[in-house]
Amino acid sequence: MAKTIIQAEPEALPVDLSRTALIIIDMQRDFLEPGGFGETLGNDVSLLHRAVGPTKKVLAAAREAGMLVIHTREGHRPDLTDAPIAKVERGKPSLRIGAPGPMGRILIRGEAGHDIIPDLYPIPGEPVIDKPGKGAFYATDLDALLRNFGIQYLLVCGVTTEVCVNTSVREANDRGYRCIVLADCCASYFPEFHEVGLAMIKAQGAIFGWVSSSRAVLDVLARQPAVRSA
Repeated sequence: MAKTIIQAEPEALPVDLSRTALIIIDMQRDFLEPGGFGETLGNDVSLLHRAVGPTKKVLAAAREAGMLVIHTREGHRPDLTDAPIAKVERGKPSLRIGAPGPMGRILIRGEAGHDIIPDLYPIPGEPVIDKPGKGAFYATDLDALLRNFGIQYLLVCGVTTEVCVNTSVREANDRGYRCIVLADCCASYFPEFHEVGLAMIKAQGAIFGWVSSSRAVLDVLARQPAVRSA
């Protein structure tokens, strides 16, 4: 497939859509809903909701186009054997990782809070990567999955911009992937961190990746609705 130009910063990027995947990072109830881990840290979880609407539109368009869609969830085994004690003890949340909360044990796989919000819920055939850390590549099979599909480009959405999104983009960059972060499809509990996180990604000639928007991607997908034959 011929490459398509996606408008982005610091410059427009030619992209082979047949080798592109949409990755939605950690859009989980524990981060976006009251009673979850995000709120236990003292955050206003409503600030993350601004990314849900734009991401939902991109997700629908990617599905319509037949693009590979991947979701990630941060969380740990019920026995916490994959949770470093330094992580569990860090900070002063009202409920620590593994503690019982209103949506089940905080950040524990299989609990309601660990799952993805209904608006962005995976459909059959969309891989879900369960990760124990901030980065989507750490201790997961994401790299193998992407290489099996021949993926070279990643459209990145999710939360939070400066933590799990930024970490995953840096990991992807080190592995040779070209990342396009959709600014309005990401959010932070700290709006200033969102802006700085995006600036760090696109600085110095896209040192970690490019920054674009949902509108730019939707425009491209509307012109080329079939990006994969299978």
